[in-house]
Amino acid sequence: MNSTVLLSVVIPAYNEANTIEEIVRRVQQTPFPKEIIIVDDGSTDGTRDRIAAIAKQYANVKPFYHSRNRGKGAALHTAFKAVQGDFVIIQDADLEYDPRDYQALLEPLLDGRADVVFGSRFLGGPHRVLFFWHYVGNKFLTLLSNALANINLTDMETCYKAFRSDILQNITFKSKRFGFEPEFTIKVARKGYRLYEVPISYSGRTYDEGKKITWVDGLKAIFTLFRYRFFD
Repeated sequence: MNSTVLLSVVIPAYNEANTIEEIVRRVQQTPFPKEIIIVDDGSTDGTRDRIAAIAKQYANVKPFYHSRNRGKGAALHTAFKAVQGDFVIIQDADLEYDPRDYQALLEPLLDGRADVVFGSRFLGGPHRVLFFWHYVGNKFLTLLSNALANINLTDMETCYKAFRSDILQNITFKSKRFGFEPEFTIKVARKGYRLYEVPISYSGRTYDEGKKITWVDGLKAIFTLFRYRFFD
């Protein structure tokens, strides 16, 4: 990666005290010039204090704090306002996604083939075997978004989305919670941006380990897809 190109890694965090330090350490190990923008979304488990300590340890970490839990989308809105890099990668604060995949995510952006790159959990990368119905729900939502946007993604709900930062000047995102994923997909597709997918690894969590998304969020995703396809 060209040393004059800056990567903005945005990390929304809610009650991730057990993982936030480790994920920042892994992001810091990636061989790219970068800023790390962390937004604590009203955590109640000590995540906020750990983020403050991390910001003191690393000069390239920018911390932001919500006074109450507002949702992943709201945390991303806060982070996007602070982006100064040329490219953006969204990184969850848990350890489900591996920053060692950044090279694969960034390559189509750096060589000019893509404007947006999705990291797909279903293109052959190693992944932890977990919930059948989550898999079915994800495939259904991806199929629906593909039909509505006339694209052929394999993993719309993936966290890993890398994109040119100037997209943030051309699109306004409104979803406050997990609806960000379908809203982002519909809007970048409708704008005609060049979309790519690359395989990534995935170490999913169980609910006992801290997973937060539920079937209710799946229903909301369906509403979000139709809203931003036909009514926004």
